[in-house]
Amino acid sequence: MAPERQTATMRPIGLGRLLPLGRPEHGAWITESAACGVLSRAANGVSGIRVGTMRIRLVDPQAAAEPSVPAPFTALPPGLLRIETEFSAPASQPLPDSAAELREALFTAASERLGLEAGAIDLHVTSLLDNPAPKAGPHPGTSFPPPVPEPGTPSCSHQDHACITGQQAWTSTGHRLAALAAAVPGVSLMPGLAGTPTPRIGQTPAPSVRITDSSDPPGWHVQIELATDETHRALDVALSVRTAVTTAATADAPGPVTVAILVTGIEPAKE
Repeated sequence: MAPERQTATMRPIGLGRLLPLGRPEHGAWITESAACGVLSRAANGVSGIRVGTMRIRLVDPQAAAEPSVPAPFTALPPGLLRIETEFSAPASQPLPDSAAELREALFTAASERLGLEAGAIDLHVTSLLDNPAPKAGPHPGTSFPPPVPEPGTPSCSHQDHACITGQQAWTSTGHRLAALAAAVPGVSLMPGLAGTPTPRIGQTPAPSVRITDSSDPPGWHVQIELATDETHRALDVALSVRTAVTTAATADAPGPVTVAILVTGIEPAKE
């Protein structure tokens, strides 16, 4: 039986752009706020470096590829990403050396901790520090302006689909898919979207499930919004969840199933 039809809800602002995670065939995205949190922590680990404003966007929107599954609303299409950051550097060290260390730290974190396809890193020096302050991570309350689609970004009006959101998704299928996602190593059991009521499995905040059905051809598109922990590579977690959910949803769906993963938060590793 196809899911009950409901109107999709608007996504809360403050998450920044929705960035492609991995390659077109991976069907995964991550919020800019989550990605910048991880990258900022890695950058602040470089001796004497203090990062400021950080943004991530496509290197060339016109060269972006078509994703293998329907993308989340306003998400950027898969393509190489440009990481832009302001930073303060120690006056005691040659600036080119500081910039090289910072660039290497960002490239490494983007690839090994997240799975982002970073094609360029732009650094902007804002000041030189005589006595660098103790290391500190980014402020947890950092917010981002509403995402603005870049040229070439496909849009989605949901006119051809019906979505199940909120408590209505937590029928037998939605609950089972959320439980499968929550059981994947690296999935952090915390609300997927700040400010959005999140159904619970037992007493534990669980990933958010959105099931969309279509009639031509009959089938389902499932979007999972979840948080991960920083001890696991975000892309690896997303792919594991996608595999588990695709297999399980196929048993109930009236036809082909596609699954998209949106990582909305990354919990820092506990020291």
